[in-house]
Amino acid sequence: MIQKQEIVDLVDQFLLESESESYLVDVTVSRDNRIVVEIDNDEAVDIDECALLSDYIDSHMDRNREDFELEVGSAGLTSPLKVLRQYQKFEGEEVEVLLRDGHKLKGILGATDEEGFDLDWTTMEKTVDPETGKQSKKKQEVQHHQHLLHKDVNQVKYIINF
Repeated sequence: MIQKQEIVDLVDQFLLESESESYLVDVTVSRDNRIVVEIDNDEAVDIDECALLSDYIDSHMDRNREDFELEVGSAGLTSPLKVLRQYQKFEGEEVEVLLRDGHKLKGILGATDEEGFDLDWTTMEKTVDPETGKQSKKKQEVQHHQHLLHKDVNQVKYIINF
């Protein structure tokens, strides 16, 4: 079976040698040697670069030793964010967050780091008047800000607004 690290090393080597602005997002290798390589770029991934990377990987592997199927593509705007650089790319943009507990939040992605990210979102809630202690009859906009940890999140997706 082809090892994932072998493919990761080839992708890293290609990106370094080609001085590409693209970066590796994910590599999967199935039991039947179906290899899927996902790359991204802060601008846009060029289809020609995907083809060159595919040719590069293919030329550095021996199909006589082990046959494989290879797919190289871009992460795509509707794909979940997987690596820190993708999170940084979408800072200040609207995202949808699915938490591990099943809750879904839509908000603006803030600062990101290896541990997690900030999210700002608005909900409509009945609020309590601090002077009277009474709950309002109508719902009002309430602003929320929270630092979410990656370990508490199932996925984050960029929301395309047309």
